[in-house]
Amino acid sequence: MTASKRLTQRDIARLAGVSQATVSLVLNDASSAEGRIPQETRERVHKAIRDTGYVADPIARRMAKGLNRILGVFTYEPAFPVEQADFFGPFLFGIEEAAQQMGYDLLLLTGAAHGAQRKIFSENNRLRLADGCLVLGRQFDQDELARLVGGDYPFVAVGRRDDAGGPVPYVGGDYATATAALVQRARELGHHRIAYVGPAQGAESTVDRWVGFSSAIAGMDFVAHVPAAAQPAAQTLDTLIASKASVVFFIELADAIQVEQLALQRGISIPGDLSIVVLGNHIRAEQTITRFTSFSIPREAMGHSAARMLVRRVESQEPTQQVLLPCEPVEGETLGAMTHRTK
Repeated sequence: MTASKRLTQRDIARLAGVSQATVSLVLNDASSAEGRIPQETRERVHKAIRDTGYVADPIARRMAKGLNRILGVFTYEPAFPVEQADFFGPFLFGIEEAAQQMGYDLLLLTGAAHGAQRKIFSENNRLRLADGCLVLGRQFDQDELARLVGGDYPFVAVGRRDDAGGPVPYVGGDYATATAALVQRARELGHHRIAYVGPAQGAESTVDRWVGFSSAIAGMDFVAHVPAAAQPAAQTLDTLIASKASVVFFIELADAIQVEQLALQRGISIPGDLSIVVLGNHIRAEQTITRFTSFSIPREAMGHSAARMLVRRVESQEPTQQVLLPCEPVEGETLGAMTHRTK
């Protein structure tokens, strides 16, 4: 066995010639094992650990109830480039605050790049230098997520994640409920012809917005769906005008900005002729003086809560929990009462 392979109690049991239950007793509570497990057996278990090369590894100390008090942080996209700083920054602020309060240090794990995407697991991965790991990203590698779920290493995902061979521990934002609330607000303002710009499939956060939107539009006329969010703004605006939509929901703030600017150039009033709602600020966000009607994503609170959940999993083996935090509405100035049709 090499040191790069994930060490499990099953590995130790096989090398020591004992049951996995015996290994668990010896490694997790050596004091209580005395008297029940012969000294010779306990020595074989400890020798098996040493022979794997993990005797000085933090995971060995954790298994013996000794914590390094280090939390790993892994992001599937670079955490610090300018175009994504506004996305990851608040998560990291919340994680750092919680870690400091609980007396833990943070270790940023950059992983190894395979093609365009980072990987948590590689020949030289240092995941187990930390007692547990927080995992962030717009879209996870499903094979790696399944490996984490099926393993014994404590982790928590920041953001809701679908099952991956079992339930995934996470702290996310309740995008579906927040989106549905904005649709209801548009309905109350008299809007009946509604459009949507953004995909219906993809990452869980994208799907959640679509689920919230589609579940709330009963009785309204869904007149246009532009799934290709990156298409030219002129093409999107032409589609909205042709559909006579009175309100349009955007997944991406950057797309909403471009359409709003083009609409104003054409003499279309926002929100007089066309109301715009943005479903949370995203990583493609750009500077704008317009305050779009939206909802706030509690990124800092998500990072803070996820770090605390991870520590509970590390210290007391807390069962898998899945938490969604509310996204508060942002009134903005781009959703108005229905008084005109789109020109």
